[in-house]
Amino acid sequence: IMNSTRVMNASKVIALATDGSSYTDGAVQEAVFLAQSCGAKIVVLNIIPIDSGSATAVHSSATAMRKESKKYMDDIVKLAGDNDISCEILVEESYQPDKTIVELAYKYKADILIMGRHGKQGLLKLLVGSMTSKVIGHGFPKVLVVPKDFTSRGERVLLAVDGSEASTAATDEIIGMGLNCSNMKEVYALSVTRSESNLADAEALAEAACTRGRELAPNISFYPLARTGRPAADIISRTAEEKQVDMILIGGHGKGLTKLLMGHVTEKVIGKAHCAVLVIEKKKAEEDGPEIDG
Repeated sequence: IMNSTRVMNASKVIALATDGSSYTDGAVQEAVFLAQSCGAKIVVLNIIPIDSGSATAVHSSATAMRKESKKYMDDIVKLAGDNDISCEILVEESYQPDKTIVELAYKYKADILIMGRHGKQGLLKLLVGSMTSKVIGHGFPKVLVVPKDFTSRGERVLLAVDGSEASTAATDEIIGMGLNCSNMKEVYALSVTRSESNLADAEALAEAACTRGRELAPNISFYPLARTGRPAADIISRTAEEKQVDMILIGGHGKGLTKLLMGHVTEKVIGKAHCAVLVIEKKKAEEDGPEIDG
């Protein structure tokens, strides 16, 4: 098996959020590959959602869900053990599982949070308000969303750029990956604009990202791309498929020149992409700590 993309070569703790369903199979594999390449520990977060209701009903529902996911958790522990990876399982019940996932990822000082892609309307549609979407909304610095049956080789990456701070953070991340990832070969920097009149600006943004990349990671080939049209998410996911990339890097909630990387665009890209999507939030000062809305 090819080694995974080495997102953050210095990763020491990888948080893996799973509900014990097969939707997270790809995320589990990605976490194991990444832990192998970084010598990192995996902290598995199995958060059981509980609804407000009678205490008895809540307890019996949570107990059933724990039982259902136990074998899946045991299999992750065995897979980690077979690969000499340190692995810790955390099972908790929560009225706000998305918030609990992010809080625990911060508590265990995770460098990256890996999740599978869900959606009751099929793998190609990420439901608004889904767990993955909510977790990303909390703004954890690096969230990697992996489709069920996808295994990344890390050779080609698409970087969505729009001039926002989150987009700049994504560019920094790709450069770091380029410096530390021996199997990365190509990066496509894509800027999408709604109208032809802004195409020159879009081209300039894509070219600027590539120029910076070539200077700092000369071992990687950088290609600027500018596209006109809407919706932006369709163009990003379609271009990713055309270029056969292994991963899309996109900012979380930036408000840049083309208003490209607003949260809803990022969410739609995750739902449509054939590959893994790494959502990067702009770096906050260490002393700020997590910003989690209730």
